Amino acid sequence: MNALGDARLRTWTLRFMALLAADAQDQLAWLGERELETEDVVEEAELLCRVSEGLAERGVFGPSDLFHLRAVGRRLGEIDTACRVGPWAHALATDPAWDDIRSLARPLLLTRPDGWRQPLPRPARPHTEGS
Repeated sequence: MNALGDARLRTWTLRFMALLAADAQDQLAWLGERELETEDVVEEAELLCRVSEGLAERGVFGPSDLFHLRAVGRRLGEIDTACRVGPWAHALATDPAWDDIRSLARPLLLTRPDGWRQPLPRPARPHTEGS
């Protein structure tokens, strides 16, 4: 991949990890009225954790970063299939795995200039018919 692509993947990974590291009430506020599915969040985060392996090979992430991303990826992989069904807002309120993921994502962000309280990514616009 080229440097621009690597930089974008790094930025997206850190923004998504900021979302996972955020306090539950901040995550719920970010969601607002959106009905983001838990499975979609898990799949996106797992993909970013896998992609980070290649980014680390190219020097975009350091060994410490990769350690934390692997830990997040492992914990995501442990979420039971039944717990991946339904709105993420519900999972945040009922599944303690998200507390674990929060605590695993934060150390990755602690080494960044703004600490773990990075700005959350812009929420996706709700899907409407015809869009």
